[in-house]
Amino acid sequence: MLQVQYFNPFINALFDEKVCFLTGEELDDNPDFITVFPSWVMDRFELRSRTFKMMDNHTTIRYEDMKLPCTKEVKSVFNSLEKEIKAAFEGGYEAVCKLESEKIFWWSAKIVYGTLYTDLVAEKKKQDATNKNLELSPTLRERLSFFHLTLQTILHPLKYKDRQPWSISIVQLKYTKDLFNYHDDTINLLFSLGMKGFGIIVCLQDNGLIKNHYADILGQIGQTVMHPIQFEELYSRFLYSNFLLKNKPKFKFETNGSGYVLEALPTGEAEFGKRDDNTFAAVLGEYWKPWGIEAKDIVKFPEGTKSFLETEKDYQYIDPLSIDLPF
Repeated sequence: MLQVQYFNPFINALFDEKVCFLTGEELDDNPDFITVFPSWVMDRFELRSRTFKMMDNHTTIRYEDMKLPCTKEVKSVFNSLEKEIKAAFEGGYEAVCKLESEKIFWWSAKIVYGTLYTDLVAEKKKQDATNKNLELSPTLRERLSFFHLTLQTILHPLKYKDRQPWSISIVQLKYTKDLFNYHDDTINLLFSLGMKGFGIIVCLQDNGLIKNHYADILGQIGQTVMHPIQFEELYSRFLYSNFLLKNKPKFKFETNGSGYVLEALPTGEAEFGKRDDNTFAAVLGEYWKPWGIEAKDIVKFPEGTKSFLETEKDYQYIDPLSIDLPF
């Protein structure tokens, strides 16, 4: 008989410090917490007292104040995961490539969900103050519900029919400084991290569609050491393509008598809306700011759209060593 009870906080907006963020269990007056950003990350990169900009682009919160209430079991499980992730990250690109994809997913998903949770708690408090309910569109609620479900597999493994719902791309990356270059999209569920030696892009719910769309350029990149400006462009392409994707992944969650199964419903080949170069330039310009390149510098007539990732005529990967920009 199946005993696992999966928790969906998006049904009744259960975002409360007295409720475990992962299991939905009620907590006592002295709940345990895990920080959204791991302690070792905050210590190594001196992030604790720095501020993180929230979704509204105005509100900020200190990194160390971003916390998720949880049971002791959940805290223990994530602490064990942190030890393994930390060791791999310190080992560099080769060690990261050896990590199981589920562990990279759980680690990145916890951070993305944690930032989303922090936003939702703040918004819920605003709505409560005016006697209103926190409202999410049915489409967004469904997407985030399945995302939270897959995060719960760190406690209760389930079977994935045909394929896992996420995709992970790992590249070699060169920085002259030891840094934690983090980006996310908590609504469309993307994660990007650049560290000294490697970069990771995780599409947390793409069924592989976005990664497959860029299979050619990823194949050309291979194990070359990317320039950071190339990595930022790669993430920008993933981000914009995810926005253009028409046939968004859909899932079915059911039991088969012996366990729970999450099935990615067929979507066919990825279909994308028409790309607008100026819109893409606005996205890319945000990530090229460290090099002083703005959106207005990216699209020019008759040169076309500027790229450091591939040539415009034959889409060949540009040699990172040919890029004369700081890294």
